[in-house]
Amino acid sequence: MDTLITGHVWVVGDSVTTDAMYPAFAMKLPVPEAARHIFYELRPGWTDQVQAGDIVVAGRNFGLGSSRPVAALFLELGIAALIAEEFNSLFLRNCINHGLPALTVPGATKAFTDGDTARLDFAEGWAENTRSGTRLDGGALPPLVLDILANGGILPKLAREGYVPAPAAARGH
Repeated sequence: MDTLITGHVWVVGDSVTTDAMYPAFAMKLPVPEAARHIFYELRPGWTDQVQAGDIVVAGRNFGLGSSRPVAALFLELGIAALIAEEFNSLFLRNCINHGLPALTVPGATKAFTDGDTARLDFAEGWAENTRSGTRLDGGALPPLVLDILANGGILPKLAREGYVPAPAAARGH
């Protein structure tokens, strides 16, 4: 698995809650439609601008709040990775379980602005702003987390290892 990701950056601030990412009304919608409402109050029109391969950079307490399964929405939009100065632990686990790389990088919101390009290596634990050359060290993801990401999430990993049945789509249904 390639652990190096490069993408266009979108920056959000501190204490962005899962409610701000996944509004209550969108929870009744199918994932493709619900994904169109990420950050709808925080960054109106953002989902019309974001492209596959983009990276979200956030401040402290990213993903605070309820346990809404936001990672699936980011993946639906094609977000390649998340970088935050600090993640809520439940939100971070949701990202990893869905196969969405999420890297803790102190100082990230000061090093990046909208439109920058970020390179990050989640196996080595660093993020770099290619415009400024600023490189920040975070924490390398543990081998088990890297394995989960390499398999596309926890359920695909468990299915490949024979612990759970493969999803119907993988079986050709």
